[in-house]
Amino acid sequence: MSDENRMNPMEEAAGMSEQELNEQRKIRRDKLKALQDAGRNPYLIEKWDQDAYSKDIKDNFDEYDGKVVSIAGRMMAKRVMGKAAFIDIQDDKGRIQCHIKRDLIGQEEYKWFKTSDIGDIYGVVGKVFRTQKGEITVEATQLVLLSKSLQVLPDKWSGLKDMDIRYRQRYVDLIVNPEVKESFIKRTKIIKEIKRTLEEDFGYMEVDTPILTTIAGGANARPFETHHNTLHLDMKMRISNELFLKRLIVGGIDRVYEMGKMFRNEGMDKNHNPEFTSMECYYAYGNMETTMRVTEAVISNAAKAATGSMVINYQGKEFDLTPPWKSIDMTDAVKEITGVNFHEIESDEDARAAAIAYGMDKDDVKDMTRGKIIAEMFEEYCEDVPGFLDGPVFVTGHPVEISPLAKRDPEDPRITRRFEAYINGWEVANAFSELNDPIDQYERFAEQQAELDAGIDDEAHPMDMDFVNALEVGLPPTGGLGIGIDRVIMLVTNAPTIRDVILFPTMKPLDK
Repeated sequence: MSDENRMNPMEEAAGMSEQELNEQRKIRRDKLKALQDAGRNPYLIEKWDQDAYSKDIKDNFDEYDGKVVSIAGRMMAKRVMGKAAFIDIQDDKGRIQCHIKRDLIGQEEYKWFKTSDIGDIYGVVGKVFRTQKGEITVEATQLVLLSKSLQVLPDKWSGLKDMDIRYRQRYVDLIVNPEVKESFIKRTKIIKEIKRTLEEDFGYMEVDTPILTTIAGGANARPFETHHNTLHLDMKMRISNELFLKRLIVGGIDRVYEMGKMFRNEGMDKNHNPEFTSMECYYAYGNMETTMRVTEAVISNAAKAATGSMVINYQGKEFDLTPPWKSIDMTDAVKEITGVNFHEIESDEDARAAAIAYGMDKDDVKDMTRGKIIAEMFEEYCEDVPGFLDGPVFVTGHPVEISPLAKRDPEDPRITRRFEAYINGWEVANAFSELNDPIDQYERFAEQQAELDAGIDDEAHPMDMDFVNALEVGLPPTGGLGIGIDRVIMLVTNAPTIRDVILFPTMKPLDK
């Protein structure tokens, strides 16, 4: 079978056999050729002057009653009754019925209209009225085919339910599943409110930093790699924008933020996509507590902007995002869930023995320090306990071994001034009182680079001497915050997976 005749996944969802679909596709192409032969090629039309939309007309019928409007959109339903027909036009804001009469648009136009197909895009000019059955309708006096649909849309009964097809062909998903568009409208509202809160409530300035870098720093993650041909230079796509933003704090821009795409060459699941949206912001002369207040405000305000409330419902569970949020220390959390009290364990050897006694694999912990074991036990035994991290809650007290960019706690140098924010058991934010000691930073980078070179940890943080140099110039005390925007949007919009809140999620090609 030729590529032109091969049934695509969207057509499989249309409820027809392969033979029926091939016949329909051929019929539509024949119709297009007939239009072109008659000098009516719709693809030559460049614009249509819209002055009204479906929802506006319906919501303000008294204002539009009897008024001539010009609308445009995709024909989603068609009911021909001799010399007249009703069609449903779907535009940017919804659907509206149009009445097509041969006597009003002319016999020639009506003849061509009768050959139209569901999915065709029309411009309609006509007077607004209400039918005897109460349906707000546009009585067409002009009907113009603006684009011919050559594919067969899923029918209104079966719809487009296959999630794999929906993600691959989001353009069809948006047409036949209106609620999907509503989710992405909410996404836009959330992003706008996050930016408004940062700029107007806290005085941050939005900036842009590089996506292509020679050192992928600012987080512990495996980067995507590429090559710059002209410079003969291996480069990486950013995993974080943290180190560039802190360079700007050094340069005297006291409050900066950036929202944009990050790229991590890691696994995929309901909460992870290799390409994702993150927001990071840095607050000179602020600290961990400062960024707690920013986190609470940004997320709770975003929820209210999208839903009208700071109380959200996700998959049947309710979360009140109203500030202030509670906090829990990581070591206390491990003690609460496992009973192992690392506050009373000082040495790495005793920590390994306690972990093994609890049930961790001896080989897994043989090279771990006390701090890494605490972090590993928190991740292994606490994060997935139902209800434990439903939150919203700040988890504090992260060991220094897993926090190479955070300031040490002056009362306990084994831990850092860092928190992670959890909602529904998911980490949605990560923040520090930023490390600004260049000597300490160099030593931590050196330890991480050694683990990277030895193959112990392929996600360890590489050495970045230019960043160390920036710290030597002088970084003021700073509070830094990163928020996983896609996860926040999932929670606010009640989306089961991250793919539901990314318009074009990463997908494996069908032929691979």
